[in-house]
Amino acid sequence: MPLPSTMQSVRFDTHGGPEVLQLVETPVPSPGPGEILIRSAAVGLNFIDIYQRTGLYPLPLPSGLGKEAAGVVEAVGDGVVRFEVGDRIATATAPVGAYGQFHVLPETAAVRVPDDISLETAAAVMLKGMTAEFLVRRAFHVKQGDEILLHAAAGGVGLILAQWARSLGATVIGTVGSEAKAELARAHGSNHVILYDREDVATRVKEITDGRGVAAAYDSVGAATFESSLASLKRRGTLILFGNASGPVPPFDPLRLSRGGSLYVTRPTLFDYVATVEELDASATALFDVIRNGAVKVEIGQTFPLANVREAHEALAGRKTTGSTLLIP
Repeated sequence: MPLPSTMQSVRFDTHGGPEVLQLVETPVPSPGPGEILIRSAAVGLNFIDIYQRTGLYPLPLPSGLGKEAAGVVEAVGDGVVRFEVGDRIATATAPVGAYGQFHVLPETAAVRVPDDISLETAAAVMLKGMTAEFLVRRAFHVKQGDEILLHAAAGGVGLILAQWARSLGATVIGTVGSEAKAELARAHGSNHVILYDREDVATRVKEITDGRGVAAAYDSVGAATFESSLASLKRRGTLILFGNASGPVPPFDPLRLSRGGSLYVTRPTLFDYVATVEELDASATALFDVIRNGAVKVEIGQTFPLANVREAHEALAGRKTTGSTLLIP
C-alpha cells in the first residue's frame, strides 16, 4: 500500500481537559537516521497521556500525544538494523505522537511482535504489561507466599499485574469501585476484592491477612489511597507508587515509615526499567511469554475511533473503563 502524503493525528496547543485535543491533518513524516515509520493498527490509551495533556507531566507545546502503539514498519531511516519494512512492531517508550495513523520513532524504542500475538493485543498491553513486569519482578520481587494489595485491580495495569503476581504464587487483594469491576478483578487474578467506597481498605486487609498486613501495596491512584496503602503494610513492607489517578500524594514526614514498621516507599517509572535496548527486549520477551503460556490474559475493555479521542479521555479519567483501552486510527 503506497504511503499517503497526509494523515490524521491528534494535537493540542495548551494543557487542559479533553476539549484541548484536536484531530488535525498533518504530513506523514519521514524517518531520519536510526528511525522507523510505522503505520499504526492500534494505539493504547494510558493515564500518562492524561497527565501530559493536563500538564501534570508538562510537554513543550504544541504537541502530539501517546506513547503506545503497534503496527507495521512502512519505511526505515539510514543505519537501521533492528527492523525491516513489513516487520510487525510495538512501542511504549517512544517520544509522544502515537495518536495518529503513522508514527516515527527510534528503532531502539520498538520491539518485534511475535506472529502469534495480534497487533491489537500488543497495543493494549505494551506499556501496561511492561509496567506490570517491572513492578512484580524488579521494583518489588513478588514470590511464592507473598500477600499484596493492588489498587485499581480492574484497570489496565491491574488486570495484568494481578494475573502475573498470582502466577508467581502471591495472594492478591484488589480494590475496585463497583460490583462489576469486582467480578472482573476476581476473574483476572484477585483472590480477594475490596470495594473501596464501601469498606475501610486497611481494616479489610488486616482481616484478610489475619493481622499481618501485606508485603507490598501497588498504588496507581495516589492521593486518595496513599493513607490506606501505608496502613495496610506489614513490618518492612513496601509501598510502590506508580501513578496519580486521583492526584499526586502530598508531602509526608519520613518518620512515619519508621513508626509504621520500617516501611519502604518507592516511586518508580517504567522508563527507568527499560532504559537500554537489552532491558526493553527482556521486558517485552517476559511479557509475551506470560501471554503465550496463558498466565496473563489481555482484556481489551473498550475501543474508540481516533476521532473520538476526547470521549476516550473522559472515560479513562472518570474511571469508567475496564482493562485496556484502544484508539483505532
